[in-house]
Amino acid sequence: MLGADTFFTSQRARIATLSTYLRIPTADSVREFPEAGGFASYGASLAGVYRQAGVYVGRILKGDKPADLPVLLPTAFEFVINLQTAKVIGLTVPDKLLVAADEVIE
Repeated sequence: MLGADTFFTSQRARIATLSTYLRIPTADSVREFPEAGGFASYGASLAGVYRQAGVYVGRILKGDKPADLPVLLPTAFEFVINLQTAKVIGLTVPDKLLVAADEVIE
């Protein structure tokens, strides 16, 4: 499991390639990781987080004080599985897990 860190995110393709070569299933918190060839990700929807940031910027530009804005936690989470990677590393993914995924990359 990779941590939510900009270094890991910037190196996601290299990490995915290495983990696939070593046949190690890896997971991250951003959907870009399985899109780059990693096995899976589970985390907050970055699109939703960025959308909320835009709402905050709009409120600040309209005169709200940043200190008065509430702290929000993500409400939408994404579970993505890369089935191609699972096959390459010899991992059988149970059907229940595939059904639970928001997206399966085939």
